[in-house]
Amino acid sequence: MTLTPFWTVIMRARRILTALSLLILAAAEHAAAQASWFDESMVSAMKWRNVGPFRGGRSNAVSGVRGAPRTFYFGSTGGGVWKTTDGGENWKNVSDGYFGTGSVGAIAVSESDPNVVYVGMGEHAVRGVMTSHGDGVYRSTDGGKSWTHVGLEGTRQISRIRIHPRYPDVVYVAAQGSPYGATEDRGVYRSMDGGLTWNKVLYVSPDAGASDVALDMNNPRVLYAAFWDHRRYPWMVRSGGEGSGIWRSTDSGDTWTRLDDGLPDLMGKIGIDVSRANPDRVFANIEAADGKGGVYRSDDGGDTWTQTTAERIVQTRSWYYMEVFADPRDENTVYVLNAPMLRSIDAGKTFTRVQVGHGDTHDLWIDPDDPERMILGDDGGGEISYNGGDSWSTLNNQPTAQFYRVSTDNRFPYHIYGGQQDNSALGIASAAVGGIGWEDFYSVSGCESAYLAFDEDDPRWVFGGCYQGLIDVWDRVTEQSKPVMAYPYLGLGTHPVDQKYRFNWNAPIVASPQDPDVIYHGGNVLFRTTDRGQSWVEISPDLTRDDEEKQGAGGGPITNEGAGGENYNTIFYVAPSPHEEEVIWVGTDDGLVQLTRDGGESWIDVTPGNLGEALVNSIEVSPHDPATAYVVITRYKFNDFTPHVFRTTDYGASWRRIVAGIPGEAWVRVVREDPVRPGLLYAGTETGMYVSFDAGVSWAPFQLDLPVVPVTDLTIRNGDLVAATQGRAFWVLDDLSPLRQVSAETTAAPMRLLRPRTTVRAAFDGWGGGRGVAPNPPSGVQLYYSFAADPEGLVTLEILDAMGTVVRTFATNPEEAGNEDFAELPDPVAGMNRFAWDLRAESLPEVEGLMTYGSLQGRTMPPGIYQARLTWGDQEQMVDFEVVPDPRVEATEAQYGEQDRFLAQAYGLVRELYESVNTLRFVKGQVDEIVASVEGQPSADTVIAAGTALAEKITGLEDLLIQSRQKTFQDVINFLNQLDAQMLHLIGSVDGTVPPVTAGARTRLGDLRTEWLERARARDVILSDDLSAFESLLEELGLGHVILPTYVKERRPVT
Repeated sequence: MTLTPFWTVIMRARRILTALSLLILAAAEHAAAQASWFDESMVSAMKWRNVGPFRGGRSNAVSGVRGAPRTFYFGSTGGGVWKTTDGGENWKNVSDGYFGTGSVGAIAVSESDPNVVYVGMGEHAVRGVMTSHGDGVYRSTDGGKSWTHVGLEGTRQISRIRIHPRYPDVVYVAAQGSPYGATEDRGVYRSMDGGLTWNKVLYVSPDAGASDVALDMNNPRVLYAAFWDHRRYPWMVRSGGEGSGIWRSTDSGDTWTRLDDGLPDLMGKIGIDVSRANPDRVFANIEAADGKGGVYRSDDGGDTWTQTTAERIVQTRSWYYMEVFADPRDENTVYVLNAPMLRSIDAGKTFTRVQVGHGDTHDLWIDPDDPERMILGDDGGGEISYNGGDSWSTLNNQPTAQFYRVSTDNRFPYHIYGGQQDNSALGIASAAVGGIGWEDFYSVSGCESAYLAFDEDDPRWVFGGCYQGLIDVWDRVTEQSKPVMAYPYLGLGTHPVDQKYRFNWNAPIVASPQDPDVIYHGGNVLFRTTDRGQSWVEISPDLTRDDEEKQGAGGGPITNEGAGGENYNTIFYVAPSPHEEEVIWVGTDDGLVQLTRDGGESWIDVTPGNLGEALVNSIEVSPHDPATAYVVITRYKFNDFTPHVFRTTDYGASWRRIVAGIPGEAWVRVVREDPVRPGLLYAGTETGMYVSFDAGVSWAPFQLDLPVVPVTDLTIRNGDLVAATQGRAFWVLDDLSPLRQVSAETTAAPMRLLRPRTTVRAAFDGWGGGRGVAPNPPSGVQLYYSFAADPEGLVTLEILDAMGTVVRTFATNPEEAGNEDFAELPDPVAGMNRFAWDLRAESLPEVEGLMTYGSLQGRTMPPGIYQARLTWGDQEQMVDFEVVPDPRVEATEAQYGEQDRFLAQAYGLVRELYESVNTLRFVKGQVDEIVASVEGQPSADTVIAAGTALAEKITGLEDLLIQSRQKTFQDVINFLNQLDAQMLHLIGSVDGTVPPVTAGARTRLGDLRTEWLERARARDVILSDDLSAFESLLEELGLGHVILPTYVKERRPVT
């Protein structure tokens, strides 16, 4: 296990050449991107699907609406802005389609005009992991229905927005600024015209940003601003410096004075608020050392300050918390937000815990008219209280989870796994009966930061990680977990340099593609186990830069941060080759790519380019070529937000940068290659999705209907693209078959029918759209077809079985197609269209006014080979496809065949019954008209008597076939169900995904057929003997005749 010196020298030389070639290739790649033929509108019929879970993620920003007790907003750290109008029973995203980024740092609603809402982007509780930047300020003037971007793009992270109590166009923004570098886009900004223009009214330094701003709502000329001198590095967070402090303005922000009397000399992060009940009282929560940190209070408008408490509970992990909020009606009540929510009723001297739905709390809005009404933003989302915090609304109706990675198993339906930030690791079904609800996800091994690994075909044992190298194995059968850490060591609070091994917060755990019993775990060395974690073997030396100067305290100069998010010089990604068992790629968090081709005996540094330190976020070994790999590198932690993606086709000997077409701020997190179409790549970026059809030479946006959200990971399972997001939970793009077939030629063709993917004959019974329930994938066979222009005239889509028999026809105009019973096909449009065949044959005919006990939809077709035929004018195309059995159902081909024959016979009986009813009604209608028309004529009594007798006989037979008195579903227990209901009931008991036909069903069908034959003979007597006699009478009297439908005339009598 050595790093080969010779290869190290060669690779360094090649990296220099690669770096030079990147400059030459950049212009050519840009030109290629401009010439790309693809536009996402070409596949606009493809749809993303949010699968949840509905378990809320982090929120740094909340607001209520004064005078609207049921209306609230919260901002997700990645998932945009959400609004409720029913007190948190339901939440709706109101920023989709308007915002350019997803992370929200501040929300404010005008008290004088509640239609005016300002949102500041970029979360202010900036983590070392799982954090995104913003793009300035958005404003709504219609209560969140629409939004306008109003500037301040460079502020990155916004901590607070305050609106003048009487003038909604006067607004103040506390810009915390980028945590990763010096910037002048920090400070307090003011707009007097609703965001059309901005003035920076307070600026301290390139390193100190505004962590809070408070407005005296009684005298809005008075403001207080808290500044935070800070910087984040990949290996530590610096919180504190000469730029931290408190400032006051008494002239609406024109001039400011620093407040020092009674405050610590060296301060870190600060939160501040002014009491509405007593504007001379101001509270601050201050990070400081040597017992000087904690809550401070001023009773003279900030002139002097007194420390009221130095309790650790109000100031621990200061970079993440420190918010303080004064009760608007009681000057002695104040809240502090930290890992617990805290309340003081003695002006900040002592604090007690307030029980809330999640432990990590970040923002609070209190109704100035009713302090019992409040909304809290925490790491579980937004929660509302109407009783001062005694109880809170649920967090389990918000699909805003943040996931680090995504894995899937190979079951049906497949399950999706990931670690949710500030919650647990979990698995969730990709489909479930009635929709994907709370009961369809479950906790597994690991914690919030978990990588998860398992045998995809038999995921009984799930390996899950956690910070500081913690790892355990969860048994699905017993639901028990066992810790299996390679070297059990409590790393919390310990400097990484003093630890035997260093593990990343999101340390990789990966199963071997060839042998799922082999599990790899990345620290600073790569571990391997083959006995479910009972023993681990180091199969590499330290693969990182191993810079001890960057392995010290994770925080300073005031507060240490030792949870593990700042652990550095660690392995961040492990990618065993799916082709060669001995080939493993490793990426580190300090910018190295290492490769072994002998199972770890020796390693080669194959790092691309000359980027310096960076985070190797993902490595994708091509599923089509063992020598080809794609490496994604991020440098946002070095204040570099540009995308970095590289491709090698020779095991890392040379690299090509492939980012043409991806905007500069959309830095890439992950790239995956389609396993079916070589060169088809999917890229997840900070703001969404991109696609390439030429192995990355050019990229195009591929957002479709996916919200703007950071995409942290991607995987492909059973033809679906599964995405983990940082603020909108898991999403699935069902059915990649259109992308695998689309080309410049297909999009230019006048009409093109794409081949559907193989479809499983399964039913999940749709989605009721209830609270906290995610939708299932679209059911049936998804048919995609495109037109170069809006087609004029009739378009038909037919489904044929293996024998070439048409089993279903859809038409844009059934009447024009020659059969009004054809199902309707939505009018196609130019571009791609999607239509689902529900696996059913032609529907049963309707009987006017009849409430049927059962469905009129056609029978479910069996597994097998089918064809689809699309016709438009002289254009006709056919494709074949397969429907396969549900793998969960144990049934033979013969049983599926018997089920289909049974249903075909049963449906045939019902079809004939309803056609008979319609025919008899048609005849009776004419008879009734004739009887009415002869009133007062000679021989009228004879015709009326004969006609009335015939009509009564028809009605009598109809009453034996259907129950026309049933008008609503509960009438089935009031009026006797007739023959049709009995038939439909039998069909409903057999027409399911489980095919074996029971003996009882066979017997019942025989009895119903016997009963039907008896009724059919009575029908034939009416339509032949009785009707002929009536027509003879009419002919004798010269009164015309009764018309029969053609199909009745051609039908043979029942025998």
